Amino acid sequence: MFTYLFIDGTNLYAAQYELFGPSKYLHFPSFLKQIESKLHINFDQIYFYASYSPRSEYPTNKEKLYLKNESFFYRSVKSIQKLTFFKGYRSPTSGKEKEVDVKIAVDIVDFAHLKKYQKVFLLTGDADFMEALKIPSRLGLEATVLCLENKIMFKAILFYKTFVIKFTDKVITFNKIRKRPIYLKIDKTKVEKGY
Repeated sequence: MFTYLFIDGTNLYAAQYELFGPSKYLHFPSFLKQIESKLHINFDQIYFYASYSPRSEYPTNKEKLYLKNESFFYRSVKSIQKLTFFKGYRSPTSGKEKEVDVKIAVDIVDFAHLKKYQKVFLLTGDADFMEALKIPSRLGLEATVLCLENKIMFKAILFYKTFVIKFTDKVITFNKIRKRPIYLKIDKTKVEKGY
């Protein structure tokens, strides 16, 4: 029984920067270890999708800190042996991410049809993947959503088992939602790293 984890890396980076940055970052190997421990699971394969932030011709100090943080974060991500890293790109005119979301959705659907996994986990706060997650569910495969506390895919809570990963004691309220997510509390000191 194979369990795959798909990660919207750009979304994860932005969320972790809001929580930890600019002088600290989410150390991905420690973070992954905590998730696997809390869920009592071992991911057989991890697919990570991201595009790097563009660097302006004359970066401000704030931008330099952001890019430095991003560099440390992605370096920690790439240190995982069982991880496949897909690098999208940014539009030269708008700076918007290209290829990443489509590639995640296609891989989730394609791998479900190929029966590569029995359980799929998606780490994102982006509701654009709801349609892609319907396919594994229709094929009788288990689909689960993981979100960081500051990027919650609220719509997923209604249809899939959803875990919200909390690093602090922030209180999140849910208005008119009958189902509640399951909270995974992770000790921030075990997953953050300074540079």
